[in-house]
Amino acid sequence: MNPEQIDAAGVLHHIIARGIERRKIFRDDPDRYDFLNRMGLVFEQTQTACYAWALMPNHFHCQTSGGSAGHAG
Repeated sequence: MNPEQIDAAGVLHHIIARGIERRKIFRDDPDRYDFLNRMGLVFEQTQTACYAWALMPNHFHCQTSGGSAGHAG
């Protein structure tokens, strides 16, 4: 598969990740802040726009669109 087929600039994506067996994926507020900072770096490096996000104890959601990088790899 070509990288261009993985993502296209401007296409919206709903990203979700959940802990195994619905276990918590965040320990506390500092852990959540660290996650958000790391995601911010990834979005910046890949020129990805993040329009909305939600963090719950056992999962998270992000609404994003791909940037000119075309993929997150």
